Amino acid sequence: MTTREEALEYGLSFPYTYREAPFHDPNWQLVRVEGSKRAFLWTYERNGHMNLNVKVKPEWRDFWRRAYPSVIPGWHQNKEHWNTIILDGSIPDEDVKRMIAESYDLVTDSPSGRIYEAVQQIPRGRVATYGQVAEMAGDKKMARAVGNALHRNPRPGEIPCHRVVNSKGELAGEFAFGGAGVQAALLLEEGVIAVDGKVDLKKYGM
Repeated sequence: MTTREEALEYGLSFPYTYREAPFHDPNWQLVRVEGSKRAFLWTYERNGHMNLNVKVKPEWRDFWRRAYPSVIPGWHQNKEHWNTIILDGSIPDEDVKRMIAESYDLVTDSPSGRIYEAVQQIPRGRVATYGQVAEMAGDKKMARAVGNALHRNPRPGEIPCHRVVNSKGELAGEFAFGGAGVQAALLLEEGVIAVDGKVDLKKYGM
């Protein structure tokens, strides 16, 4: 990710977000959350590169700064709670997206964090439905939000989204998890057998 358009497109993929240029300067483009109007993604060009300002938890702030020289204390913002990401091509897309996603969760009442925690409770060798995950996350009505959150999984190695299926036990489409058959293969490694793209919920369900 090196362009403003890529960053804005990802920021706007989150629920209830909108784009704004509040300073009457086209160089500053923000993504805000409806209702609270709080910004979680600031984009601007500086020193020949696109820069992003994102909110960050104190425990992750210094981790990202140590991990990448192109992550620095927030420019023109509170350096305790904001980082600046310089899009010079040195940071993998997945980590840029993870930092943006974390910023979104920090400025919203987003259920994403609770959804990810719920998914981590699904035991190896078992699956849960979107509805079950929603209920575990505290709101059984947000099954659609579960799907959206899982497709933006910021930590695939830690959050086992492949263990989530629909109410019929059907696996996600081939666009998920990196391609056709990937979810089935991940489940098979854990002893869960999918037949014709479907898991037996009576046998493998939580």
